[in-house]
Amino acid sequence: MADPRISIIVPCYNQAIYLDECLSSVIQQTYNNWECIIVNDGSPDHTEEVAKAWCEKDVRFKYIYQTNKGVSAARNLGISKAFGLYVLPLDGDDKIAEDYIENALSVFEKDAKTKVVYCKAKKFGDVNEDWVLDPFSLYNLSIKNMIFCSALFLKKDWEKIGGYDENMIHGVEDWEFWIAMLKKGGVVKQLDSVGFYYRIKEVSRQKLFDKEQYVAVLNYLSIKHADFFVEQQGNPIQIYRENIILKKFHSKVTSSFVYKMYKCLSFIYKKIK
Repeated sequence: MADPRISIIVPCYNQAIYLDECLSSVIQQTYNNWECIIVNDGSPDHTEEVAKAWCEKDVRFKYIYQTNKGVSAARNLGISKAFGLYVLPLDGDDKIAEDYIENALSVFEKDAKTKVVYCKAKKFGDVNEDWVLDPFSLYNLSIKNMIFCSALFLKKDWEKIGGYDENMIHGVEDWEFWIAMLKKGGVVKQLDSVGFYYRIKEVSRQKLFDKEQYVAVLNYLSIKHADFFVEQQGNPIQIYRENIILKKFHSKVTSSFVYKMYKCLSFIYKKIK
């Protein structure tokens, strides 16, 4: 088989019961020149059994095991082993429409400046509804993430930014990834069709993400990408005041914390200037 043009990376942790449905959506793709790398992130369930059954069914599926290190490390490991020019991350409990890859690749072919292609999305599982996302802009990206993890990008761009940040074990690693990849420019396109299906479950990593963890993540992002937030908002601390996800916790960051962060980030801002 010729080198695949696209590599689909499926990290799994305790998602074996959903993995068949996820991988079925991969094998049904109208575009055939792909490989799918399933990364078992030290899952205690029967992920290995399910994954190996798919590898026996189709040689385009590959299986890797690592001790549990988190989704960022799992994606990085899978991408490091990938042969594709393009990459599509797909979590083991989600699924994609059969024409998603074909439609997305056609966008890259039309515009060489394209960095990221994603699509419209729907939620399914415990909730069944359209997933309405804000339109992409760098300013909007400085407020919150609007590109889910299952978007296509070039492997070389993953290499340039050093991959997913493995320090972000609590969540929103996708947000940091898109900031790192896009803050210096690049065309982002959204397909005008539903291509991604995001499973909503009673218990998920996102639902376990509490206020303290989120504030810590915002702290980390605001320092790591201070240049981005200053450029887009004029003030690196703005993210704490305006981020809508923080508001849902019905609690404000304490004034003493804000003051300490303001002093720290003001120093960084002066260095950038």
